[in-house]
Amino acid sequence: MAHEKFSSSGESTHEQIQGENNDYCFFRQHKEFVPPGQTVNRAFYKDVLERLRKRVQRVRRDIADEWVLQHDNAPAHTALSIREFLAKKIIPVLPHTPHSPDLTPCDFYLFPKLKSKLKGHHFRTMENVQKIVTDELNTLTENDLQYCYVKWKKTLEPLCNFPRVIL
Repeated sequence: MAHEKFSSSGESTHEQIQGENNDYCFFRQHKEFVPPGQTVNRAFYKDVLERLRKRVQRVRRDIADEWVLQHDNAPAHTALSIREFLAKKIIPVLPHTPHSPDLTPCDFYLFPKLKSKLKGHHFRTMENVQKIVTDELNTLTENDLQYCYVKWKKTLEPLCNFPRVIL
């Protein structure tokens, strides 16, 4: 397993978790902070997806043609223009059932971990929050990610055929 570290700018190296039979991989490739005052609408999300797509092509050429996106059913994620963009770029999306926040690793693992680190603290600037979040992401260990992968796979297996690569 390679290990990925994030800088405060959001740049990262590669991290991979192999499934038991090397059939499936879980990748953490991209992190961005939403700029203050920015609404996550379909136009903003499309730009994020384009940056993600280009990053996968640049950093992970070995999976550039076979990765699958998993996101929730937020309006910005399910807008017609987003579905058309993903279809045009041939980016398959793992279905996400409505009202199921426990299906994405961010919802069931990462966000609770970050919330517990931030709870009870007052931050003077957004940069301070971003630094704490980035630092906390950098503390994730191979065991943390393996636990997350196993829980995620166990949750998804009954719902669909498991794809090879998920971002």
